[in-house]
Amino acid sequence: MKTIYDVIKGPVITEKSTILKENRKVVFKVAKDATKKEIKDAVEKLFKVKVENVRTAILPGKWKRIGRSVGRTSSWKKAIVTLKEGENLDFIQS
Repeated sequence: MKTIYDVIKGPVITEKSTILKENRKVVFKVAKDATKKEIKDAVEKLFKVKVENVRTAILPGKWKRIGRSVGRTSSWKKAIVTLKEGENLDFIQS
């Protein structure tokens, strides 16, 4: 049984996710095996907001080079959560 803290790893705060916030969309880093239903339930319980829609994407790891050694970063999953009309979720107060 996964808890809400196992499902949601944390918010993704980038320039693009900040622009999406204007359309009531919030971006989270989530567990790779989390389903859309689990993500929706976790966001609603953790932040006490109503969720309208959840979209997910698995982002592949990138090749990185440090000196002579070459390695690959881990793949991760992100969820773009659309909140219902009138709901608001703000991680950084302006």
